[in-house]
Amino acid sequence: MKITVVGAGYVGLSNAILLARNSDVVLLDVDAARIARIAAGQSPLRDAEVEAALAAGIPRLTATTDAAVAYDAPDFVVVATPTDYDPVNDHFDTSTVEAVIAETRDRAPHAAVIVKSTIPVGFTERMRRLHGTEAIVFSPEFLREGRALIDNLHPSRIVVGDRGEIGRTFGGLLEAGAEKKNVAVVLTGSTEAEAIKLFANTYLAMRIAFFNELDTFALTRGLDTATIVTGVGLDPRIGDHYNNPSFGYGGYCLPKDTKQLLANYRDVPQSLIRAIVDSNSTRKDFIASEILARRPRTVGIYRLTMKSASDNFRSSAVQGVMKRIKAKGIEVLVHEPTLTEPTFFNSPVVRDLAEFKARCDVIVANRRDAALDDVADKIFTRDLFGRD
Repeated sequence: MKITVVGAGYVGLSNAILLARNSDVVLLDVDAARIARIAAGQSPLRDAEVEAALAAGIPRLTATTDAAVAYDAPDFVVVATPTDYDPVNDHFDTSTVEAVIAETRDRAPHAAVIVKSTIPVGFTERMRRLHGTEAIVFSPEFLREGRALIDNLHPSRIVVGDRGEIGRTFGGLLEAGAEKKNVAVVLTGSTEAEAIKLFANTYLAMRIAFFNELDTFALTRGLDTATIVTGVGLDPRIGDHYNNPSFGYGGYCLPKDTKQLLANYRDVPQSLIRAIVDSNSTRKDFIASEILARRPRTVGIYRLTMKSASDNFRSSAVQGVMKRIKAKGIEVLVHEPTLTEPTFFNSPVVRDLAEFKARCDVIVANRRDAALDDVADKIFTRDLFGRD
């Protein structure tokens, strides 16, 4: 079996490594520097399992920027390119996915296209009509940032949006590459698969929003959030997991997926989905007001990343808090080791941690870090349980 994976981000790279356990895989990306690192056995992403796998070598994986190599008679083309949410048009920007599908149909018309990029409900049906083929299928990923490969090797479930030969074959490839045994494999319609992805992520966002609003209530009333959360979570129907308060949900998926699902509800009665989206802004407003209540002269933002063990800070909630604080005229400093520029959104980046601590009256940290223990009196965080 020959498989081409287009896009070497978290989704594409982790899927390429998984599939290369049993198939010949070509990983295509337009970023030459990223491909060079992968070819040299170095991960361009912070993910311990990906780093270890690349360092050990993957004989059946070829990384390239050459489309001619990538589209040389593959059986499957897996699309894992970005689909950022476009607030102007109120839907995902699917232009990169559409371009890969068109190129596949042109260069490798016999290949089945498996879309791993998150897309609106109804997208694959539209692509099928446009290209006159049923061989365009959505298969959602359910990966955590920084744990993408481990989540592929030990999947909660495998979902492929095709009940026929394509679905059975590709689902089998994912199952064969996994280390976990007896994985639940769901073969369904492609539109249902699209809905599974958006509803799953929106439920996770709802859970985050719920415990954040619980924390807002407790802080406002002078109550012990940790005790309330623990008592609520002891109900086995709720569970003591994914309940650690934060500044809001953020990252690659949840903000854009909730907004896309809300857009898909345009002609369907709803109130909950809108409330989930609005709750995230309300939480950031509240967190910013709590920080400003300390009347700081200088606020430090310790790490922009949305969670520990991650190098991603795209759409992280702390950035929304930071913008609200800056809007009030408060000086904001940033300590983020992954940044190379001297400023971040016009705020100075202070690389020396000791200097950063000394200059800040309040240090905002979405997640606790032992490196801040010596300035505990300056820390503002809602991390109660020391986990993501």
